[in-house]
Amino acid sequence: MNSLMKYAGKAAVAAAFLWNTGAAIPIIVLILWQWGSKSGWWSAFLLPAPVTVLKSFVWLLSTGELARNIGASILRILKGFSFSAVVALAAAFACGIYKPMLRALSPTFEFLRHIPPMATIPMLILWFGIGEASKLVIIVMATFFPIFLNTVQGVIQCDKKLIEVARVFGYTRAQELRNVVLPSALPYVMTGMRLGLGYSWRSLIAAELVAASSGLGYMILDAEQLSRPDVIIVGILVIGCLGSLMDVSLSYLTVRFTSFGKTDGVV
Repeated sequence: MNSLMKYAGKAAVAAAFLWNTGAAIPIIVLILWQWGSKSGWWSAFLLPAPVTVLKSFVWLLSTGELARNIGASILRILKGFSFSAVVALAAAFACGIYKPMLRALSPTFEFLRHIPPMATIPMLILWFGIGEASKLVIIVMATFFPIFLNTVQGVIQCDKKLIEVARVFGYTRAQELRNVVLPSALPYVMTGMRLGLGYSWRSLIAAELVAASSGLGYMILDAEQLSRPDVIIVGILVIGCLGSLMDVSLSYLTVRFTSFGKTDGVV
């Protein structure tokens, strides 16, 4: 009896640990997935068993195909996201400080913000072909507005009293921007960066599904044409893992460089 109680206590602790770390739901889904596959609840062609997906993952790793496609997608993300972040931050601080510029650009930005980047793919292919330029433009379009809008919000909401105090102490405009406005807007900036990074992944994969010769989106489309649902699932899971890893990295930077555990902002 004591032994049974001891094992029950350990099981409860393990269950609480899994639940608190967020691992419980993925494990339950994995168990149900494997159980359903072995029980024949669905066709293996429509949803392969986890073991089959794992074998395909190992095969893709061993052949170097997965690494090549991951590298192509990440490189596009880094290029497009970096360029978009620099332009969006510069425009946001300029518009947040100089209100007439914001009023002049708002109608145009509001119009462009509501155009889905995917809707521009046919024109971008006509202009730039299926090379890297069209994909980078799509990433920039998807990433720009989350970063811009959140940063503008952070600059505008900077405490005016702090700015007045800085001016009393004789701060120059550059010192005021660096020591007062930027720290105040930083939580909003980081929120915009996290949102923009997520949008860049979504837009890139969609672009690679339409026109690409490498990348995770291309790998998924190629697997669909070859009737390889196991490879499709590998691609989907890898995209989710990479996106989560990048988001966790930005979350760490958010906590590291701001005094807030959570950031506020606008979508």
